[in-house]
Amino acid sequence: MTHEFNTLRYSVNDQGIAILLMDIPGSNANVMGDAFRDELSAAIDLISTDQNIIGAVLSSAKNDFMAGGDLNAMVELFADVSDPAVALDIANSIKPTLRKLETCGKPFVAAINGPAMGGGLELALACHARIAADSANIIMGLPEVTLGLMPGAGGSQRLPRMIGIQKALEIMLQGRPFNASKALELGIIDGVVASDSLVEAACQKILDGVDAQKPWDEKGFRLPGGSGFFDPDLGNLYNYLTTTICRDTQRNTPAPLALLTAVARGTAVPFDAGLHIESCYFAKLILDPTARNMVRTLFVSKGELDKLRRRPDNVPKARFSRIGILGSGLMGGGIAQSAAKAGIDVVLLDISDEQAAKGKAVIAKAYDKLISKGRMTRDKADTLLAKITASGDYRLLADCELVVEAVFEDVALKQKVFNQARQHMPADAILASNTSSLPISELAEGLTAANRFLGLHFFSPVERMPLVEVIRGSHTSDQTLAEALDFVALLRKTPIIVNDSRGFFTSRVIAAYLQEAFAMVAEGISPTLIDNIAKQAGFAMGPLALIDDIGLENGYKASLAERAALGEHWVEPAGFKVQQTFNDAGRLGRRAAKGFYDYVDGVRQPSTAVAALYPPAEGELDYTQIKHRLLYVQALEAARCFEEGVICDAAEGDVGGILGIGFPSYTGGVFSLIDTLGPNRFVAELDQLADTVGERFRPSQWLRDRAENGSKFYA
Repeated sequence: MTHEFNTLRYSVNDQGIAILLMDIPGSNANVMGDAFRDELSAAIDLISTDQNIIGAVLSSAKNDFMAGGDLNAMVELFADVSDPAVALDIANSIKPTLRKLETCGKPFVAAINGPAMGGGLELALACHARIAADSANIIMGLPEVTLGLMPGAGGSQRLPRMIGIQKALEIMLQGRPFNASKALELGIIDGVVASDSLVEAACQKILDGVDAQKPWDEKGFRLPGGSGFFDPDLGNLYNYLTTTICRDTQRNTPAPLALLTAVARGTAVPFDAGLHIESCYFAKLILDPTARNMVRTLFVSKGELDKLRRRPDNVPKARFSRIGILGSGLMGGGIAQSAAKAGIDVVLLDISDEQAAKGKAVIAKAYDKLISKGRMTRDKADTLLAKITASGDYRLLADCELVVEAVFEDVALKQKVFNQARQHMPADAILASNTSSLPISELAEGLTAANRFLGLHFFSPVERMPLVEVIRGSHTSDQTLAEALDFVALLRKTPIIVNDSRGFFTSRVIAAYLQEAFAMVAEGISPTLIDNIAKQAGFAMGPLALIDDIGLENGYKASLAERAALGEHWVEPAGFKVQQTFNDAGRLGRRAAKGFYDYVDGVRQPSTAVAALYPPAEGELDYTQIKHRLLYVQALEAARCFEEGVICDAAEGDVGGILGIGFPSYTGGVFSLIDTLGPNRFVAELDQLADTVGERFRPSQWLRDRAENGSKFYA
């Protein structure tokens, strides 16, 4: 017996059990949409009214169980919603169907054959039992809070009623995925079986007798561990989590508090009232631009970049089995680790065998640390180390498909190692520079095969940072760009493509941020206050603590190099004199035990010497203005990069800003911030800052024209 659906494969077996296999057409993954919702509702009606059917198994015809909501559609939908009633309708769209499923009188068992994330897990939670395949492919979780949302298909109400409020909140507020074994341990699923017997086991679960009524629909139900506002332990938990969330998010991201409140209030009332409370808080998040911006940048845009959507067409996919790295320091070692992890053999070169061996020893030490924490086995470490050959012999580059330079930021030094490498590497191999600021076209001067040269700017620590800035020089060919993107994808990192410019995109944007902080120090604003306001604005670390940890000297040398290169066209950065003063005073940061802070036994503390150099400002400080200066100066520099054609896609700029330099994720990125403020408001606030702080904030005529025309970076 079969029925025709577009999103479901529906059949009934000889035991009278309906088998529903989710199979959303035109999509690699199952996602919830209107068609799926309506067809699932129709299937429930069929099952509940057919006397020959005793229950149903819900599984998937794809490799995943259900990925959840269609986030691409959500971004477009959220952008158009301003009416609370419409937002509430959206929040309620799937709930009646899932409620119908769990109250239809027939048992439904979820046979989880692949990832069940977000709405996918919420769908499984609505079933009367859940069995997962014993496979490494099985991951589950409710990660919505990491995207500025919260579970909106009943998850915030069903999960606490299943496993207790404290455990459920830990899962939902952290948003981290877990495997089938952990799900079984937590009581989220009822069993783990071999993949090839999954549906059979789910059918047997029905034959053995699964209660078709959920516990919370039975009279006298009590949540495990208790509920309500008069339980002292729960009261302490809610107070602790509220304090922790406010501290960690500075209230910039509304989702965690909305989720906590929905759970606290929703579990204190009957289940259907709890679902309504969840919908109300979900609707509030829909109306807030934070969710739209975060979903668009961190999921949709990042996903498209990971799929290399801007890769030049008609270039065959490149394969990389062996690469060379010039320089075995922090950056070179990090690139070597990432490449070895991707299964690539690495030649790690330095000025001598001994120097290269020291670089490899640092990698080995990093692996030892992972082993001690139980995050890597000795066999795995040995396998990775065997892929890295440390040497001072450039002849080992003879069979490398790509060579990445990672030496000091010095044009002459880089060109020297380029020429040495070119003498030994294959003529058609790609040569890339890891420079963070030096123009690629300038570095290519006099270089043979300049069409096979480009920039690959990795971020430190390379093994953890997910972004690579791919810089196209004036001679870089489409083939070179395409193959370099293939290499980045092989490393499982996210690429953004930028055109050549001194500082490119990310370095220009973060330099503007740091220079503004330096300028504030010169105005007598204390480093501690600047850093605290930066953290309130959503930055993980304040700019002055950051530069102390990085070291002041590299940024200062970059400013000097820029002055030498540009000559009379050089515009002195706002904080250059502070850089100069600190450099001359030897206040170079943590390694020197003094910078914008003093370091006693490695402990950061305010410095009286800095206060003596720059006496505290008189009068009342405008904290909001300080916050705006730190945020807007970066957005303004990003807009200048867009105007100059350094970056041509707002999505790449937003992803690059968040993943590369830590721009606050709740904003959606530098360009999303401008769009959310509105171009007119952004220009007006820049003019106000220019009038009160300095002309560096004055918007260009190009930006004014965009504001006048109402042009946004996202159509």
